[in-house]
Amino acid sequence: MTKLSVNINKVATLRNARGGNNPNVVRVAQDCQHFGAQGITVHPRPDERHIRGQDVLALAPVVYTEFNIEGNPDERYFELVKAVKPAQATLVPDAADVLTSNSGWDTVTHAAYLRQLIQDLKAAGAGRVSIFVDPVPEMIQGAAEVGADRIELYTGPYAEQFHTDPKAAVAPYTACALLAYQLGLGVNAGHDLDLHNLKFFKQEVPHLLEVSIGHALICDALYYGLANTIQMYLRQLS
Repeated sequence: MTKLSVNINKVATLRNARGGNNPNVVRVAQDCQHFGAQGITVHPRPDERHIRGQDVLALAPVVYTEFNIEGNPDERYFELVKAVKPAQATLVPDAADVLTSNSGWDTVTHAAYLRQLIQDLKAAGAGRVSIFVDPVPEMIQGAAEVGADRIELYTGPYAEQFHTDPKAAVAPYTACALLAYQLGLGVNAGHDLDLHNLKFFKQEVPHLLEVSIGHALICDALYYGLANTIQMYLRQLS
């Protein structure tokens, strides 16, 4: 079964909009796990507009499933990895001013940089390192060559095309997942996956180990409740 890691950034966004500690991101992470989530994902950005560095430190003792820290590997990110030693560190090439992640790494152009990053993250205590990539075979090959343990396929383009041509939308992901498996890479996926497109993606993409879902899941929880929503997503993956 593909694991569901719940990204709780949007919970922190809601908290930050009002100040204080409501909703409590630590309590939400605990509840997500209690309700069946097999991991918790956070993506602390430099401006701390949602998850803050202090949140990451506070979450570390309570995440007993799998803690995944995403982010652009700046000095602050490295300090958090050193302090927390997460099960997974996911490298995302976010510019400082982007609203949300919108592209993967060029693992060929930045091969030397990524190779050193992965070595440093492992030395800092990351259990494994995943690289956020577009569904392009050359980028998958490059991820294997720099020593990544996994890739996370950027599924934004899939979600955009799904409603008009699902077969065409998923085809590059199927091919890249097969290639990754052949190269010894684990396969994760994330971005704009939801209750409408997740089941088809899971059916068509082989060797899918984990999906990270935040925005859509938290939006659905407003209508269905958090416990029920997590179970609905897990059913799409079963």
